[in-house]
Amino acid sequence: MKKRVRIVHYDYDLGIETYRFENMKEHFSDHFHEHYVIGFVEEGSRNFICRGREYEITKGDIVLINPGDSHSCSQKEDKQFDYISINISQYTMRNLFEAVMGSRELLGFSDNVIKNEQIAERFRVLYQAIIDNDCGNIDITVKSEYLKFTILLLIQKYGQNLESCHSEIRKEIENACEFLQENYSSKIYLQQMCEHTSLSKTTLNRAFKKSKGMTPYRYLENIRINKARNLLMQGITPSDAAIQAGFYDQSHFTNVFNDFIGLTPGLYRHIFFKEMEADKDDGE
Repeated sequence: MKKRVRIVHYDYDLGIETYRFENMKEHFSDHFHEHYVIGFVEEGSRNFICRGREYEITKGDIVLINPGDSHSCSQKEDKQFDYISINISQYTMRNLFEAVMGSRELLGFSDNVIKNEQIAERFRVLYQAIIDNDCGNIDITVKSEYLKFTILLLIQKYGQNLESCHSEIRKEIENACEFLQENYSSKIYLQQMCEHTSLSKTTLNRAFKKSKGMTPYRYLENIRINKARNLLMQGITPSDAAIQAGFYDQSHFTNVFNDFIGLTPGLYRHIFFKEMEADKDDGE
């Protein structure tokens, strides 16, 4: 059986994360990201649910996930599944949109799963350029142009107003989401959200699930994991990141982080921390 491989790299020149999964088996339950995800299926098939719609993603499919898109995925069969992807922050995406479209307005992808041979080929070239540059085999400006061209192709065909990519949701649910965003580092109880939105527990849970594709508690975990992820990128230790993000049980934090990201907090931090140490040594 082919060995399972997970390779994660942060490209400081482009400001993006790259992922490679070979023989992927992990199940990822409902979650969302604050960043964009562009992925490509190299081999195999997998069940994928995004914004309430079910897909079977197969070889050659491109996966497009907007910030805030609720999604989950699981292995269809006990077979090989190979996948590469890049994560792009909203800040970096604004810069890309300005470079290729002349506007910093955030756009979203109208479709979550597409087949487009031209874009697929450009995406593979981009990914390879990032890997080659990491080995010192390609000029920085080349991979930058590859990234811009890939984004331009995607936006020209699948771009639309980001808000239009999400279903219309009730004002009360948006208020609940804002409450969670503002108080994520504190202990939050459902009753507090009910008082903030003037909704009963039953109505809040049902409406929240319908609007966001997950329970209020799962949404809160998403917020906390995204906050912890940013802290780990800065070199904060996993224990401190857990506390600052609102987790009071280190074991629970590790399990939830691994469930969302596919890596332990320590391994994720190491990706960025080793780069910081390398820069420090160069400066000395």
